Amino acid sequence: MKKMNLVMIGNGMAGVRTLEELIKIAPDFYNITVFGAEPHPNYNRILLSPVLAGEQTLEEIVLNDWGWYTDNAVTLHAGWTVTQVDRVKRIVHASNAAGETIAAPYDRLIMATGSNPFMLPIPGKDLKGVLAYRDIADTQAMIDAATTYKHAVVIGGGLLGLEAANGLMKRGMSVSVVHVGPWLMERQLDDVSGKLLQQSLEQRGMRFLMGAQTQELIGGEDGRVTSVKFKDGSEVSADLVVMAVGIRPNTALAESMRLHVNKGIVVNDTLQTTTDPRIYAVGECAAHRGIAYGLVAPLFEQGKVLATHLAEFGIGRYSGSLTSTKLKVTGIDLFSAGNFMGDEGSEDIVMSDPSSGVYKKLVIKDDKLIGACLYGDTVDGSWYFKLLREGRTVHDIRDKLMFGESHLGDAGHQGVSKAAAMADSDEVCGCNGVTKGTICKAIKEKGLFTLDEVKKHTKASASCGSCTGLVEQILMFTAGGDYSATPKKKAICACTEHSHQDVRDAIAQEKLLSIGDTFARLNWKTPNGCPTCRPAVNYYLISTWPKDAKDDPQSRYINERSHANIQKDGTYSVIPRMWGGETTADELRRIADAVDKYQIPTVKVTGGQRIDLLGVKKEDLQSVWNDIGMPSGHAYAKALRTVKTCVGSEWCRMGTQDSTQMGKDLEKAMWRMYAPHKVKFAVSGCPRNCAESGIKDVGVIGVDSGWEMYVGGNGGIKTEVAQFLVKVKTAEEVMEYTGAFMQLYRLEGWYLERTVHYINRVGLDYVKRKILEDAEGRKALWEQLQAALEGEPDPWFETQKASVDTRQFIPIKAIETEIATAGSAA
Repeated sequence: MKKMNLVMIGNGMAGVRTLEELIKIAPDFYNITVFGAEPHPNYNRILLSPVLAGEQTLEEIVLNDWGWYTDNAVTLHAGWTVTQVDRVKRIVHASNAAGETIAAPYDRLIMATGSNPFMLPIPGKDLKGVLAYRDIADTQAMIDAATTYKHAVVIGGGLLGLEAANGLMKRGMSVSVVHVGPWLMERQLDDVSGKLLQQSLEQRGMRFLMGAQTQELIGGEDGRVTSVKFKDGSEVSADLVVMAVGIRPNTALAESMRLHVNKGIVVNDTLQTTTDPRIYAVGECAAHRGIAYGLVAPLFEQGKVLATHLAEFGIGRYSGSLTSTKLKVTGIDLFSAGNFMGDEGSEDIVMSDPSSGVYKKLVIKDDKLIGACLYGDTVDGSWYFKLLREGRTVHDIRDKLMFGESHLGDAGHQGVSKAAAMADSDEVCGCNGVTKGTICKAIKEKGLFTLDEVKKHTKASASCGSCTGLVEQILMFTAGGDYSATPKKKAICACTEHSHQDVRDAIAQEKLLSIGDTFARLNWKTPNGCPTCRPAVNYYLISTWPKDAKDDPQSRYINERSHANIQKDGTYSVIPRMWGGETTADELRRIADAVDKYQIPTVKVTGGQRIDLLGVKKEDLQSVWNDIGMPSGHAYAKALRTVKTCVGSEWCRMGTQDSTQMGKDLEKAMWRMYAPHKVKFAVSGCPRNCAESGIKDVGVIGVDSGWEMYVGGNGGIKTEVAQFLVKVKTAEEVMEYTGAFMQLYRLEGWYLERTVHYINRVGLDYVKRKILEDAEGRKALWEQLQAALEGEPDPWFETQKASVDTRQFIPIKAIETEIATAGSAA
């Protein structure tokens, strides 16, 4: 299939994380081009503060070096600024400092333009020596200034301002911090912890001007700043002024493109802009449900969802993030999450030990933790955040809550290190959503022994660095040979520790009816799941609770969403159902007419005795289905595909049973049946087995005295011969035994597990006990299947009832015309 062109504007952390996730799951889907205004590869903006403080170098904070772009066939234009985007022609125009220009066409466009620092609109803001603190250039300018000048003023007592002040102090400057608020970091800390922070920083030599309102910046004859003047008339001298008073989403380019902007580039739950479906936005520039996030963890969550949609899995949904702040300000540990200021009806549990520099505040409402603010001791921050996200009652642990997770349970549990006390599902790195289990697994399986190796393989501790100590503890605990855990069953995927059977059991026992409920109940590590687990959980829900659980089309693969098989050139194949391989002249005429009308290039008879129309355009699919007027062949689905038959006793002189009619009856009874994997039947009218019944999931062979039944065959990459199940006398028994076996497989098979592998796992003797020896159970299974299939819609003709999103069949050209028309009208 011809690759599409993906262009990304912006080379920051959120955008490149999106590309990393995309390359993992669809490495050959796009030709990728990136425009970055800075002349650097992707780096960790969060770690600029250690660079300023002289603790790290610029080279050490690079996340994706030049070689990464080359190795992954990503074309990076570093130092190029995008000047215009033509949405009608789908071309991005950019220029560099030398005045050169370049144009890049796109099929999909990602806006990852980030945010800009806010500069106070006061006189003197354009003087020399007045800087923002946002990128490598700002950081280098401060480092250069510190070699010549001595007096710095930082405006803004938030995290970034304090980090700038600390770095400049370490470079030898005297620093005053100007903050308009009553205490530092008022968005992340309450008044008590904010004032504790101020006292600690003052002890280190930092000066503070609290409640001060900057009026103007005064300059000298050389055009460089000399002092800061306040509204009360006072002044403080300054050779360098750093403004760290907030950021604003960078939406200027989006506005020039006439995209919808409101607090950021407005996007939906798939990160598509609401203006143009070909254009996405991710990161600080995006506004999702009215919120533009500035923390790295939610931006990485957005990137993962966006990657699944660009890969056309289409299963992820970003529903917003509950954020926490877990920061290390100049060596002082801070953590806050939720509503730590409290509200009406809430109550506080507070522990304060100023002499030890420890303060903890937990806010509880209706027996649930709704907020936490920790200063000095943040080791249990991730556990408190987990309680907050889960919304579980803390009534039974209230008396131990303040003392942390390690104080729960029996006395023998107390005193254990934080790493040892944590469960594998507990989150260690909030920025990247990395759990203890993921870290331990990487250490053991990949033989990791250093912090850098853990960072590289798991991303833990690779962003803000606040979890570094805990990661080192886990590394020592695991690599040191002390770690032991009982062997776990194979998990569905990396999103969970639970196996397929665990999930099936939970859904059945607790009557879980939605993917969201299942993820919440089983503590899924990744809130939205992934392309591996979502289709599996969706199948388990609809097979366990038919009529109650609602099918989620977005948790199916592209073929099942389009209800046709995508081919390598991007077109589709359509295979109408032919009962038992039998057709009529009228059906053949309709097929031929559709081939001519829609210029379908190839018509082929399949191995399952059906006619395949290859090369159908996606926008023609609905019309082709309607014109043919035959039921869906489900040739694209994890479902009953085909029932192959020979002509049997009706025509063949060797035939002993009417195999054609038997095949038609089986197919009509079960054609709407979804299963863990694709399923094929065959019915042969005599032991000569012309229908190849011996390599089908269910094979039926006619003999003089009735029918022999075989199960678990597979004619795929590795041919598996079906195993003999039973011999029956009547066609009604064939129906009942086939239906019972399929329902057993539907209820107990794991997603993407063929019948042969299911039988190998549970044993043929087990299947025989369920189907042959338990007559009542067999009839009940057959009845369950019939009840589940009753009223199941044909997705080709009952699109609304089948929850088929018909918007996917609208030609892109029609959308472009609509956009162009709207633009002209505007």
